[in-house]
Amino acid sequence: MIDLYYWPTPNGHKVTMFLEEAGLDYILKPVNIGKGDQFKPDFLAIAPNNRMPAIVDHAPAGADAPVSLFESGAILLYLAEKTGRFIAGDVPGRAEVLQWLFWQMGGLGPMLGQNHHFTQYAPEKVPYAIDRYVKETNRLYGVLDRRLADRPFVAGADYSIADMACYPWIVPYEKQGQRLEDFPNLQRWFRAIAERPGTKAAYARAPEINPDFGKTLSEEAKKVMFGQTAATRG
Repeated sequence: MIDLYYWPTPNGHKVTMFLEEAGLDYILKPVNIGKGDQFKPDFLAIAPNNRMPAIVDHAPAGADAPVSLFESGAILLYLAEKTGRFIAGDVPGRAEVLQWLFWQMGGLGPMLGQNHHFTQYAPEKVPYAIDRYVKETNRLYGVLDRRLADRPFVAGADYSIADMACYPWIVPYEKQGQRLEDFPNLQRWFRAIAERPGTKAAYARAPEINPDFGKTLSEEAKKVMFGQTAATRG
């Protein structure tokens, strides 16, 4: 059994997508990031960066004690290796998956996250920041579109953790100031993943955990999520 410390964000969706695709037994442990659950000591013991998702695997392969992990990319890689699924078994194929997983973790996620912040959540509109991150989002969409021109999935012929990592960050494309029709290969890929039963099941968990999923954040929630420093939180 796997405990998943979760809130319905793009990074949270990555892990539920894997768990649903693989048919693994898991329990959702809500971490309400708008109320500050990510700063509670019991969660920090698992995720010292006070960010979700995180997991505790109570039945790890080759270990007697539970294994805990934070960082969504590390979790996806751990689960892929645990199950032998959604990552290639050969060295070149594995390298393809990993480079695109790391591309998402180092580029797509952080840049689109800044897009979300300055276009949706910042207390004042900063035109330079908005223009900067909307354009960078567009560039990254272009990278994916070109990558997908001659293959069905990001790492090649097979659906992988690289796709699971990228897809949730493309879901709010309209809020990011993008049009999928401008990226036909990306659009085809996006629609195919959206129709997967595992994707549908993963996203169905969101309102179960947060009935306000998709609604505007309160000002108090914004302060909790965006106003912390090392001095104010552990």
